[in-house]
Amino acid sequence: MPTSLAAERFRLEPLGPRHNAGDHAAWTGSIAHIRATPGYPDGNWPPPGGMSEEANLADLQRHERDFAERRGFTYTVLEPTTGEVVGCVYIYPSDHGSDAEVSSWVRADRAELDVPLYEAVTDWLGEHWPFAGVDYASR
Repeated sequence: MPTSLAAERFRLEPLGPRHNAGDHAAWTGSIAHIRATPGYPDGNWPPPGGMSEEANLADLQRHERDFAERRGFTYTVLEPTTGEVVGCVYIYPSDHGSDAEVSSWVRADRAELDVPLYEAVTDWLGEHWPFAGVDYASR
């Protein structure tokens, strides 16, 4: 699986424990915005009350294991010049007949990146991933 995606306004790299502080700050400051993002209709994530940095770290460690074991692929979305966490992309096997379910979010203060991220990831999946079909809520 590809390990990165570089675009003009963001870059993706595998999410891991080294991103804990930035990831935690990014999503906890944007809970309502993320819950309103296409692809998050069930209301289960992010938790309305947030979670501790320790719990977030455990979650990032799970994503890193999934990536290493090829069970799922989670990428952090980074600002290309500062390396600041601005979002996340999740690629996991689908339970609904397609090859993969994909979801993404960006911080509320970087909402203008939602459509460009969706478009870049959609193109990337079509060109560099072995999927015949993907569920990814359109923007």
